Amino acid sequence: MRRKQGVAAQLAIALVLSGFALPAGAQEVTISYAPIINPWKVAIADGTFETATGYAIEWRTSHSIAEQYADIASGTVNIAVMGSAAIARLVSEDAPVQLFWILERIDAAEALVARQGSGIVAPRDLKGKRIAVPFGETTHFHALFALEQFAISVSEVSLHDMHDTEIAESWNRREIDAAFVWQPVLDQLLESGSVLITSGQLGEWGRPTFDGLVVRSDFAEANQDFMCRFVQTIAAADAAYRDDPASFGPGSANAAKVAELGDGDAATVASILGQYEFLPLDRQAGPDWLGGGAADVLAATGQFLENQGLVDESPQDYARFVTSEIVDAAATGCPATSR
Repeated sequence: MRRKQGVAAQLAIALVLSGFALPAGAQEVTISYAPIINPWKVAIADGTFETATGYAIEWRTSHSIAEQYADIASGTVNIAVMGSAAIARLVSEDAPVQLFWILERIDAAEALVARQGSGIVAPRDLKGKRIAVPFGETTHFHALFALEQFAISVSEVSLHDMHDTEIAESWNRREIDAAFVWQPVLDQLLESGSVLITSGQLGEWGRPTFDGLVVRSDFAEANQDFMCRFVQTIAAADAAYRDDPASFGPGSANAAKVAELGDGDAATVASILGQYEFLPLDRQAGPDWLGGGAADVLAATGQFLENQGLVDESPQDYARFVTSEIVDAAATGCPATSR
């Protein structure tokens, strides 16, 4: 989930060249997003969020979970993309944020991969091996959960904290034996590796994961119209993909935009998108997700992280860190506010 700075400047140039201009004195918002493969990258590239909301948006990425936590806590960033494990850790510190959108349900797009020639052909072979994971992310949570399911102690393996790009580099140098990582780096590893287990399978064992959007509660309260139209724009981007997956195929303009902002290859965008589930508005607010299920996932994740000693204490009530109100407003045409 890392990308070099400079994307915001590139987008600003693209908007100018396209003839798009924000009104003078437009309100500003800073959003930290992840360079992974998903449909909303098209709306980011096209400036659709700015058009829909009338806000000037600074798009940025953080280079570490600690930096991301600090940016949200300080208010430097108003909205951020985070994996469910990172959200669970964030709210364990009583951060003033709420989860308001499930960006994607993770299935086969994240997996534990063993390198060919590493001697790993089954989970039991992980003992004594070097495993890379981005600490604090969904893949870290699932790596620990997987080891627990296979009755392997953390002390019996060598876990290395690496960003996704560092994992690819270390893999090519044969410095690691296995890695739990997401797309598009996952596909790079699979050129010389094989999947031991996916996040989708671990989810079926009782620990599902997702990527979500969190917002500072004070910003959401003061910018209700923006939040509503922001969600409508994401929902429309996801619907465009669900309605016509072929429009994201190799050679398409959509694939090129997603690949550029998702650090991927346009030729593989369609196959990677198929490894996630992008939920429509009505399911977002339903009992399985923002209406209850997401809080349950965070609670289970938080308890697991507490048991692992990664957080001091998990909250008693995760529901207060999840809201369906913004999605509910978006589904009914943003009736509570006016522009």
